[in-house]
Amino acid sequence: MPLLKSWIDSANTAVCPFPLNNLPYGVFSTDSTPPRCGVAIGDMILDLSLLEEQRLIEVNYEEVFEVPFWNEFIELGPRAWADLRARLTDLLIEGGDDALAANSELCARALVAQKDATMHLPIVVAEYTDFYAGRNHAFNVGSMFRGPENALPPNWLHIPIGYNGRASTVVVSGTDIHRPLGQLKPAGAEAPVFGPSRRLDIELEMGAIVGTGNKMGQPVTVAEADAMIFGYVILNDWSARDIQAWEYQPLGPFQAKAFATSISPWIVTAAALGPFRTPTPPREVELLPYLQEPAPMLYDIDLEVRLRPAGGTRATLLSHTNYNEMYYSAAQQLAHHASSGCEMNTGDLLGSGTISGPTKDTRGSLLELSWGGKEPLTLDSGEIRTFLEDGDTAILSGHAQGDGYRVGFGDCTGTILPAVTPPDWTK
Repeated sequence: MPLLKSWIDSANTAVCPFPLNNLPYGVFSTDSTPPRCGVAIGDMILDLSLLEEQRLIEVNYEEVFEVPFWNEFIELGPRAWADLRARLTDLLIEGGDDALAANSELCARALVAQKDATMHLPIVVAEYTDFYAGRNHAFNVGSMFRGPENALPPNWLHIPIGYNGRASTVVVSGTDIHRPLGQLKPAGAEAPVFGPSRRLDIELEMGAIVGTGNKMGQPVTVAEADAMIFGYVILNDWSARDIQAWEYQPLGPFQAKAFATSISPWIVTAAALGPFRTPTPPREVELLPYLQEPAPMLYDIDLEVRLRPAGGTRATLLSHTNYNEMYYSAAQQLAHHASSGCEMNTGDLLGSGTISGPTKDTRGSLLELSWGGKEPLTLDSGEIRTFLEDGDTAILSGHAQGDGYRVGFGDCTGTILPAVTPPDWTK
C-alpha cells in the first residue's frame, strides 16, 4: 500500500511516524483542555472529543471520546473500529470530505500541535500479563544461568510462558521511574539484605491491547484471538535482576517486575499494521493444534533501544531488532491465555516478552547486552554501563516501514530516579 496523502502537509513526509496510513489513538491534554481522546496525524493531534461534539464523527450514536481513555470506544467492537478509521480517513485525506478541511475556525480548535500537548495513558489497563516468548532472549538468559545445553525449559517450545503482572503500575511514556527496593542476596552471603536494586534493567517488548473479550469458561481459537486484538504499543518491562534472582523460585517474577511497566503513548491499530503481517518462525517442535496459526499473525516492526545518561544531550544506540524475531505471536499468546477458560476483557494488556535478535547488537535487555554484567557497555559519552544508573533515560522506539511512509508508535521513555527509602527501612 502506498502513502495516503493528507491535506495536513506534515503527514506526507517519508519519515513521519504518523501518516494517514497510521491514525494511532491516544489521550492528550493542553494547558486549556482536560485529557481527552485524540488521533495523531503528522505533527498534530486531532481532537476527537471536539469532532464528536460537532457531529463530524459519530460512533453508534454514543459519545465516547470526551473521556480520558479509549476503553468505551474499544468495547464497541470491530465494526465501530472500522467505521471510525474510515471516517477519519475521509476527513483527512486529500480530496475527501472537506467538512473539516474547509472550516478554518474548526481546524484551529480541533488540531493541536503535538509539541504543545501532554500525553496520558491511552487506556484504563484492566489486567496485565507478561510473556517470555522470544526464543533468542530465552536462550540467552537460560545460557547464562544453566548453560546452553539446558537454556530452554522443557515446556518452552510447546507453550507461550507467561505470568500475571500489575496493571496498577503501567504508566505512559515520559513517566519517571523510581529505582525499586527489595530483598537482595549478595554472592556468598548467607542471608538477604533489603535495599535498592543494583541491577536495574529494561526489556524491549511490544504490548497487545485486547479489544473484545471472551466469557469465562469459553476458549478462543488463534484466529478469533487475532480478531480480538485492538492494537499495539511499545512496552518497556522494567526489571530488577537482583531482586528477581532471589525471589523467582518457585513461582517466577514478583516484585522484580511489579514496580513499573512503561508503554508508548499511541495505540497503533491492528488495521494500520495489516500490511506488515509476517509469519512466526519455523517450529522446532510442532505446536498443539489449538496454538497453530492459520495465517501470518506476527508483524515486521523495526525496534531500537537507546540510552541517555544524566545530563547528556545524546542518546547511545544500544540495540536494533525486529518484532518478527518473536517465537509466538500475540494472537497465540491470547489464545493460550484464554485456553483454560480465563476471561479476557477490554483493556487487557499482553506484553510480548523481550524481543532479541541473534546477534549482540540486536539484544533487547542490558542483561543480555552486558552478558550479566561481565561485558560492560561504553556509551557515546565515554561512560560505562552494565545496568541502569540513576538519571539514565531509556528510549525505546519502533516503526513499520511501508512504501514511502512509516507507521510509528512514538517513543517509550523513562528516566530512573533514586529509590524512595523510608526512614526506618534498615531497622
